[in-house]
Amino acid sequence: MIIDKSKILEILRRRGQNTRADWVERELPDEVDTENHAGLLATLRLSPADLADPPLPTTKPAPR
Repeated sequence: MIIDKSKILEILRRRGQNTRADWVERELPDEVDTENHAGLLATLRLSPADLADPPLPTTKPAPR
């Protein structure tokens, strides 16, 4: 799965891990392949599920 580096940065900064976020910002490409960087993501305690977009809400048709 390819994810935007900004998602990783957002999570790390929300956790207060600014030094790690700064390093990720310098070292990783703008688009991160979760398979190629699985080891790094594990070190950062991030799983692909943490980085996936939330599902879109479904809408039910209006009752007749």
